[in-house]
Amino acid sequence: MLALAGLLAPCVAMADEAGDLRRLMRQGDLTVALQRAEAAVAAQPLNAELRFLQGLILIDQQSDAAAMVVFTRLAQEFPELPEPQNNLAYLHARAGRWEAARVALEAALRYAPTQRLMRENLGDVQLQLALQAWAEAGVPETTVQRKLRLGRDLSIPAAAVVDSGAATPSR
Repeated sequence: MLALAGLLAPCVAMADEAGDLRRLMRQGDLTVALQRAEAAVAAQPLNAELRFLQGLILIDQQSDAAAMVVFTRLAQEFPELPEPQNNLAYLHARAGRWEAARVALEAALRYAPTQRLMRENLGDVQLQLALQAWAEAGVPETTVQRKLRLGRDLSIPAAAVVDSGAATPSR
């Protein structure tokens, strides 16, 4: 029994550390959270959860370049985890790198095809790419507005139009 308890102690400590990091983040104590995350990652460099939390703390601190490094490495080492790719997409989008954001979201969706939020994020990125393409093509603002309105009209489910008479779909 004592041997089993000795084997489980690191797992419990890891869970406690992750919980402590989340608590510090909720409290807004990001400096202490980052120091604790860095120490935890140094002690357990293969722990994806602790590294992921470190990346989230860096995002919250607006340290995008450092967060990009953390999430890029996580995505390379754990390609089956969609969350690092989703956060890479967020960082790319925040920097206006829409194509890189699209690629990251599509990679995430390969492993989590039913993730509604990631699909919504991909739609947002695709819209930005369309707006960018229209701007580069010199499409007038009125034409862009008409295209967006047409897109919204086409996206209304037929049942919603027949049953409720709603002009726009609800979210």
